[in-house]
Amino acid sequence: MKLTGSAAPAYFAKPDPKATGLLIYGQDAMRVALRRQEVIAALIGPEGEAEMRLTRMSGADLRKDPALLLDALKAQGFFPGPRVVFLEEATDGLAPAVTAALKDWRPGDAQLVVTAAGLTSKSALVKLFDAHPSARSAGLYDDPPSRDEIEATLTRAGLTQIAPPAMTDLLALARELDPGDFRQTVEKIALYKYRDPAPLTPEDVAACAPATVEAEVDDVLNAVAEGRGAAIGPLMRRLEGQGVLPVTLCIGAMRHFRTLHAASSDPGGPSAGVQRMRPPVFGPRRDRILRQAEGWGLKRLEEALSLLVETDLTLRSTSKAPAMALMERALIRLAMMKR
Repeated sequence: MKLTGSAAPAYFAKPDPKATGLLIYGQDAMRVALRRQEVIAALIGPEGEAEMRLTRMSGADLRKDPALLLDALKAQGFFPGPRVVFLEEATDGLAPAVTAALKDWRPGDAQLVVTAAGLTSKSALVKLFDAHPSARSAGLYDDPPSRDEIEATLTRAGLTQIAPPAMTDLLALARELDPGDFRQTVEKIALYKYRDPAPLTPEDVAACAPATVEAEVDDVLNAVAEGRGAAIGPLMRRLEGQGVLPVTLCIGAMRHFRTLHAASSDPGGPSAGVQRMRPPVFGPRRDRILRQAEGWGLKRLEEALSLLVETDLTLRSTSKAPAMALMERALIRLAMMKR
């Protein structure tokens, strides 16, 4: 039986304990691994591996000894309870061994969980599990997770009190990060909110979300965008001491002002533009970007970008002017332009 749509996540969370087996396949190894972990934990419980009710084998092991799989399915464990045989890195070359094991499977045997890389509908393994009356197959693709999947991930981490704006940020974050990175971020947020009864806020999400720009560079760019010219010099000295190159700083400034320009030029206004940004911005940083975009306006942002492009060309030319001083001067001019 093939699991499609919402049936697949529902089955991963609550697999049939009487089923013969499950095939999970997909190009993204992390997605496959996370779903496999979820299914096995649901079948044998948190103590299943410690109680030796989980048997692992690789595709290479099975190639050396095709009878290994059936022996593992039939073996009796020392501890009572359901058992799982996990076969990873399976290929169509193992289809005969898997076919023989499923054919001889009887109620009371261990359940078989197989993972594989990208397979097509014509794959021998896919056809085998699809045609079997009590086995399932599920193909995982690079589609963004649904709201139900995201909420299930949050619930498993113990995050149930979530303010609506924070949920909006989490939904955007889940669509930008890899599944493994998103799960780690959720676990980080859960630790951050441990024993805190207050609902999760956008500020909490922003504090735990993966950083995309170094804080020191962010500081100087915010000072420029907010017209705080006096703060630029000391921040530039700190960046220079850390080895940040002028060209790198110029690229960061252009990226920042392009972000403001994109927000300001959105047909729905800066607020709608900030909401549509990819990658998304969260919490206080989102509010700060919105204030900066509204404060500059479209025309002055275009002038700022022209100045930065000119500075970038000068930095990459054969000019003998001190590069860091040239960059600092451009940033001060931008801060004065804001005022």
